[in-house]
Amino acid sequence: MHAGINVVLKAEQLGSVFGFPITNSLIMAWAVMALLIGFAYFFGRSLSMVPGKLQAGIEWAFEGAIAYMADVLGSEALAKRFFPLVASIFIFVALINELEFFPGVGSLGLVHASDFLPVLRAPTTDLNFTLALAMISFFAIEITGIASLGFFKYAGKYVNLKSPIGFAVGLIELMSNLGRLISFSFRLFGNIFAGEVMVLVAGYFLPYVLPAPLMGFEMFIGLIQALVFAMLTLFFIKLAIMDPHGEHA
Repeated sequence: MHAGINVVLKAEQLGSVFGFPITNSLIMAWAVMALLIGFAYFFGRSLSMVPGKLQAGIEWAFEGAIAYMADVLGSEALAKRFFPLVASIFIFVALINELEFFPGVGSLGLVHASDFLPVLRAPTTDLNFTLALAMISFFAIEITGIASLGFFKYAGKYVNLKSPIGFAVGLIELMSNLGRLISFSFRLFGNIFAGEVMVLVAGYFLPYVLPAPLMGFEMFIGLIQALVFAMLTLFFIKLAIMDPHGEHA
């Protein structure tokens, strides 16, 4: 065991299956997915025409989210089409961030060659996870733009040979579009990982006093970061379905 503060940037590998590495962040991602699938299954079985408090609250939240997305996208049909994607991103990332500081996450693990390997690690502190999530969002946005406008019309946003200025602007837009992969992944990873390190440092220098309020603050930040990721996905979908002249497709 190492004395003092031990910050590990890379997710620890606990084993492998057919050569595929199994990391602690992957195990926690599977655990969160199992929780969400289990909740959805049992909640779906309990639905009724006369909703209880839980069902009414969830229906109110979903209706409000769809109404907001309809205002942004300008179409209720588009809002209902993309609601599963945006809502899944928010709920999945939010639950991961909220469970980050729960007992057992990062504190229960195995000792291997004098090194402590936690069994659970928040996936949003693993750059591989945030990059994979960013790629899902990125390709969903690009495919939506192509499906809505057509390949050549959508490509016209980034390849404009009518004038040198138009070509330069299109090139800048293309680089900005590709930069979303970096901004999406590093924004989420950086904020959550930095918060985890801050709580760790606070617990080392002033235990039992400072970590508790910082954990509460970081749980709030985790919720905000999940909302930011989902909202950026929504806004970029809005931009993707607009034609090169700014008219809605």
